[in-house]
Amino acid sequence: MKRAAVIFVAVLAAVVLVALGYLGGRHYVSAPATTSASPASAPGAAAKPLYWYDPMVPQQHFNKPGVSPMGMQMVPKYAEAAGTDKSTVRIDPTTVQNLGVRTAVVERRVLGSAIQVPGTITWDLRQATTISARVDAVIVKLDVRAPYTIVAAGAPLAELLAPQWNSALAEYGALQQAQSTDAKALRAAARERLQVLGLSDMEIRAARHGAGGAITLHAPQASVVTTLDVREGQRVTAGQTLMTLNGLSTVWVEAALPQAVAGTMRAGTPVTVRADGLPDQTFHGNVETLLPDIDNATRTQRARIVIANPDGALSPGMFATVQLNPTQGEAVPVVPDDALIATGTNTRVILAEGDGHFRAIAVRAGRAAGGYTEILDGLSGGEKVVVSGQFLIDSEASLSGALERLNDDDAKPVPPASAPVSGMPMAPGDQR
Repeated sequence: MKRAAVIFVAVLAAVVLVALGYLGGRHYVSAPATTSASPASAPGAAAKPLYWYDPMVPQQHFNKPGVSPMGMQMVPKYAEAAGTDKSTVRIDPTTVQNLGVRTAVVERRVLGSAIQVPGTITWDLRQATTISARVDAVIVKLDVRAPYTIVAAGAPLAELLAPQWNSALAEYGALQQAQSTDAKALRAAARERLQVLGLSDMEIRAARHGAGGAITLHAPQASVVTTLDVREGQRVTAGQTLMTLNGLSTVWVEAALPQAVAGTMRAGTPVTVRADGLPDQTFHGNVETLLPDIDNATRTQRARIVIANPDGALSPGMFATVQLNPTQGEAVPVVPDDALIATGTNTRVILAEGDGHFRAIAVRAGRAAGGYTEILDGLSGGEKVVVSGQFLIDSEASLSGALERLNDDDAKPVPPASAPVSGMPMAPGDQR
């Protein structure tokens, strides 16, 4: 019996301690917050707060200080003093420090100008050559039987048998031994006829020493046969395309430039190209020209870049990353990217003016690079802008109507403090 009585007394004591702890905790929650309502935060010693609010949910108002439903210590909101700048808000410096609001000085500098854009390797069309039939003929032999065959300069491409060529060559050959003046004139005319028919000196010499009367066509340069339009034994007519050759000693890179970047590009701008298929190699070149058309789907403008390709490592169709280095511009005010607040209709920053005063101003942003953004209008340099904790200041500015005055200079009245603005329920004990 004694042991049971001891256990009962111990359990009763534990229940009493738990009840005392619960009541003490409720008394602490209902007690006024001394830090957030310090005299330094009030406009005057006799000033009375309009309401209290949670910095995380500023649109929710309470009639008493304490802890919000979110678990945050609530901050008092005072009426604006006479003569206060309507575009400026003031926040308790203690609250600003507790929330870790950081600022940065607006600097004037030239942003890093290296820009990376996607590109595609294409043929250098200046090296394209079309091989065509100069007269009616029959292809008796094709030395190139498949597209994308690599041929050396002077390599045979095809042999053509053309009656018109043969008759002109026979006439020119018969006059080779002529000694009279008239015969020499006829020989010169026969030679001009061969040239008009499209035969070069090398082809004339080869045809005279060859057999069968066939004329061999040769590659004018080291290149790749990109198209092959005929087959062996086919009859072709004068002017018909037989094949197309493209050189590979240089290639074009077509880079897609956003319109804001295209405005900074000029002919001769140096570039560095890295092909996805050749990650260990770097190629250098220059912007040759900006093509005068805009892609309707991506709204980008193409830049044509010429790259030397002596070993043929770059192949048309490869994807590439193009790094452009435009000329350096003038120093302009720059702010960290985190300082910008984009609303969809404008962009603004929050200026820190000292002693807990903050002001939102509209700015016009330019290029961004290296974590900084150019400010083309709104800042001149030397100001302090908020780079962290803007949610508190931005919400406070919204409550006081500073942002509405920024947009249309029309101050909005402060919502009444007698009831919560949102539908979120108050914490127990916060409502009178």
